[in-house]
Amino acid sequence: MSNELNFNIEEELHEECGVLGIYDFDGGDVASTIYYGLFALQHRGQESCGIAVSDTEGPKGKVSAHKGMGLCNEVFTPEVLEGLHGNIGVGHVRYSTAGSSTRENAQPLVLNYVKGTLAMAHNGNLVNAPELRRELEYSGAIFQTTIDSEVIAYHVARERVKTPSVEAAVANAMKKIVGAYSLVVMSPRKLIGARDPYGFKPLCIGKRDNSYIIVSESCALDTIGAEFVRDVLPGEIVTITKDGIASDTSLCFKERSREARCVFEYIYFARPDSVFDGVSVYHSRLCAGRALAVDSPVEADVVVGVPESGNAAALGYSLQSGIPYGTAFVKNSYVGRTFIKPKQSYRESSVRIKLNVLKEAVVGKRVIMIDDSIVRGTTSALIVNMLREAGAKEVHVRISAPPFLHPCYFGTDIPDEDQLIAHNRSIDEIRDLLGADSLSYLNIDRLNEMAEGLPICTACFSGNYPIEPPKEDIRGEYSR
Repeated sequence: MSNELNFNIEEELHEECGVLGIYDFDGGDVASTIYYGLFALQHRGQESCGIAVSDTEGPKGKVSAHKGMGLCNEVFTPEVLEGLHGNIGVGHVRYSTAGSSTRENAQPLVLNYVKGTLAMAHNGNLVNAPELRRELEYSGAIFQTTIDSEVIAYHVARERVKTPSVEAAVANAMKKIVGAYSLVVMSPRKLIGARDPYGFKPLCIGKRDNSYIIVSESCALDTIGAEFVRDVLPGEIVTITKDGIASDTSLCFKERSREARCVFEYIYFARPDSVFDGVSVYHSRLCAGRALAVDSPVEADVVVGVPESGNAAALGYSLQSGIPYGTAFVKNSYVGRTFIKPKQSYRESSVRIKLNVLKEAVVGKRVIMIDDSIVRGTTSALIVNMLREAGAKEVHVRISAPPFLHPCYFGTDIPDEDQLIAHNRSIDEIRDLLGADSLSYLNIDRLNEMAEGLPICTACFSGNYPIEPPKEDIRGEYSR
């Protein structure tokens, strides 16, 4: 095992997507509301975004859509939004974990078929997508994208031909697809939300005046002035029509212990102002920090968090330990997804562009640095070095997650074992690579406390997958 860190590889982890759907019973245009909701979900995907809308009182099958590569404010102009007329719609932000980063793979997907039109947005990864895709191809299906979301859309469309309603078609498709998925589906007269029976990805319902919203995270409801109604249950299909909300729970697990929410939503992905299945993300991160202070204490002068997801855990560590909480990093909020990567000889710049150290906050001090995770270790090593350059006397690293030891197949781009710094290395070896005075991770047994006892997926830490991992790597492109 090499004792050098590879600085050529991107360090940050990415969630795959964020989804949002809205139905305004009063007939108002919803595109601008979707746009602002997607802004609140931008942390879930920065590669591409899209909006598709329709008029429930207009001709069936007419969908207006716009999507493109980039951030929401790059893809949508006021003129584009003004041209999207309709009182029902779906929106999507994407980061690719399966399928390449191209405009063709941007969502929502819009399908025209014999029963009309479907628009669909998907968050997650299917573990059986390659088999389902091959099966469809051999029956004559022609794919326009390399993403598993199109496999779901095809199955919904095919089932709709044989079923009395689009929600029944979604239910039949869910019996075939296996893996992580939160879906928002727009038909000409209905808005449908569905969540896989394991509940890997978040999905909730909101209401504003006479509109209903289905969205990945509750923080987006706050942004658009909507009230939180409830979470979509794992395995539930929710159908919103002018008659109200209908629920189908026939696909929910009878043993709730089989559910497997992605614990990394609590650790890193979700915004701290979101609530995921009744558990405050902010509270979860405070809890992790408190647990670190109890399990891995160290004498120091200040506790600092690596923005943004390390901040709440750092506050929790400070509250539990009594060591003052400080701000050591200034984050550049204007670094987009496409900033020019520096040459190898200036490899530190990619981190320094995003973060700068407040020297007066750390000079001459023993610093406890809290971060949410270490993937390959490159960024963590650079940040430790930046603190030392700024005059920190000691740097003690505390991580509010256990060590990553296994890849994820459910919509998080955790890489193969050989790219993970914790694979085949001791804590002491990792500490030396980072250049820290000490290093501790969150105890894996503490994860249940973070989720307040909800059943969670810990496969990336434990190797215990709730679904049998695929025999082939589903996380790259499907094109061969």
